[in-house]
Amino acid sequence: MRPKPAWRLLAALYPFAAGAAAVNLYFASLIASWSGWQVLTPHEAVVWGLLTGLPASWAFGRHIARLMHEAERREV
Repeated sequence: MRPKPAWRLLAALYPFAAGAAAVNLYFASLIASWSGWQVLTPHEAVVWGLLTGLPASWAFGRHIARLMHEAERREV
C-alpha cells in the first residue's frame, strides 16, 4: 500500500514546487531557443509553473509520506 500525502503537506509543498517549475520552464525555454523554439515570457512561465507545480508537489508529497511511513514502521 502506498501512503497518500496529507493535504496539509501538499499545501506546504505546492508554493515551492510551483516556483521551481516556473524557473525550470523559463530556463528550459531559454536553452530551447538555441534550437529555434520560442522563449517563454516570465508571465507564461509562472502560469505554466502553477499548472505543473501540482503534479510535482503530489509526487514529492508521496515520496515524503512514504519516508514518514517507513520511519514510523522502524520505530516499533
